[in-house]
Amino acid sequence: MLNDPWIAALVALFLWWFSTGAILVVVKQADRRGLRAGRVVTWAASPLLGLGIWGIWLTAQSATPGAVYHAFLSALAIWGWIEMAFLTGTITGPNLSKLPAQVPEWERFIRAWGTIAYHEMLLVAALIGLGLFLWDALNPFGYWTFALLFVARISAKLNLFLGVPKINTEFLPQALGHLPSHFRHARMNWLFPLSVTLLTLAVGCFLERILAVPDIGAQLGFALLTAMTALALLEHWFMVLPLPDEKLWRWMLPAPKTIEDKTTTEDAHGL
Repeated sequence: MLNDPWIAALVALFLWWFSTGAILVVVKQADRRGLRAGRVVTWAASPLLGLGIWGIWLTAQSATPGAVYHAFLSALAIWGWIEMAFLTGTITGPNLSKLPAQVPEWERFIRAWGTIAYHEMLLVAALIGLGLFLWDALNPFGYWTFALLFVARISAKLNLFLGVPKINTEFLPQALGHLPSHFRHARMNWLFPLSVTLLTLAVGCFLERILAVPDIGAQLGFALLTAMTALALLEHWFMVLPLPDEKLWRWMLPAPKTIEDKTTTEDAHGL
């Protein structure tokens, strides 16, 4: 049954929903106990990162259906650990200050970059490392999964910076309380149409690959990529459509706890 590409797509949908919810639950629980708890949780979860790296190494030269699933899960494990490190405030950037009022646009960009710089550098390092290791591999789907998540996340962050109608900050922990000040509400920006167009084309290309490749392992890999790309496209549309996407995970999370806002607005670029 798992050799059916459409079942693989459903598996990707479930893993996206479940893994996102699991990370949010862990981060929220740690957030209620303070920044130190978030760091403890992040480093305690390091075996997840190790398992992901081991899985990529183990499946690199095998293109069987099981190896494709394993590579996909391994890429999600690496990505999930890095995202957890960001959401807990363990690996973010040097700028922990809110954006002061009326700063020039170039300075706003520098300050926004300063809030996520270390996290982005780690993602780029992981992307390059996976690309070099899997350059001639029989099973490159671990790399393509991570690369897809990377490109979609960069696109989403740039759209939030440039301005979108809907910005959901409900799940942001205390450690990232300064981030929303760097976002912008706007009816539309120049990047959004380009982002959704390219993601739509990518969905179409991956669908074509499912039908064109004869190997079942490759079909499953492209089905997983199709589902993940469609989800990235949906997440972009959530930025402009009045849909309650937060309800997908809100029921899983603990009740919110009122915490004093300790972020500052000091004049620091964070570089």
